[in-house]
Amino acid sequence: MIPTIRVASSLEDLTRQAAERFVKSAGDAVVATGRFAVALSGGSTPQALFTLLASDQFVHQVDWSKLHVLFSDERCVPADHAQSNFGTACRLLLDQVHVPYENIHRMAGETDPKAAADEYEKILAAHYDNGLDMVLLGMGDDGHTASLFPGTEAMAATDRRCVANYVLKLSSWRLTLTAGYINRAFEVVVLVAGRSKAKMAAKVLEGMAGHPEFPIQQISPISGRMLWLMDAEAAGMDMEEDNDG
Repeated sequence: MIPTIRVASSLEDLTRQAAERFVKSAGDAVVATGRFAVALSGGSTPQALFTLLASDQFVHQVDWSKLHVLFSDERCVPADHAQSNFGTACRLLLDQVHVPYENIHRMAGETDPKAAADEYEKILAAHYDNGLDMVLLGMGDDGHTASLFPGTEAMAATDRRCVANYVLKLSSWRLTLTAGYINRAFEVVVLVAGRSKAKMAAKVLEGMAGHPEFPIQQISPISGRMLWLMDAEAAGMDMEEDNDG
């Protein structure tokens, strides 16, 4: 599918647009199904989104009691570790709102990676097999998304919803949703910010219709929609001004 691409004037504008999209999608899902199941992502851009959603401007616009929280990926660290995606989401958002405890499904990064992936697989199969309402993603400057890195085994996982993925370049294990499962989502939102992402973003978007070279290019919802939200730097719109100066 061809994604919708929106370019925000700044990181602040991108974060605001992402928050507005989150609120609208949450409201629509609750009306349609009685719940909003969303996979949160790690990274600095989602952190800004979490902070804004928990602010007075947005916190009262979401029925947090109907939220079902999952994660697109996780580092293999304890929940209280500074690098834990779950820990970060709790600190910036989940501890500030009232999501029922039983509706929050974290990936157990402190346990054996393959056992943790198997446990998450069971949760997804039992309660979210048709896919999530929204999956939030980012993109690395190598074209990875979630913890789907170029050349890793998770790229070829076609019969799983969640896998343990060893990333050689990081010398560490990660837990990640698979591309196949992400593509069951009703909506995928990719947040991309910063000049360091511009070259990869251009390469990825230019090649979306061809053979997927990068992990992010494997993300294409089967029957849902896909939105890329980029700031001006990631979209390369500030390059001409810099070159003139």
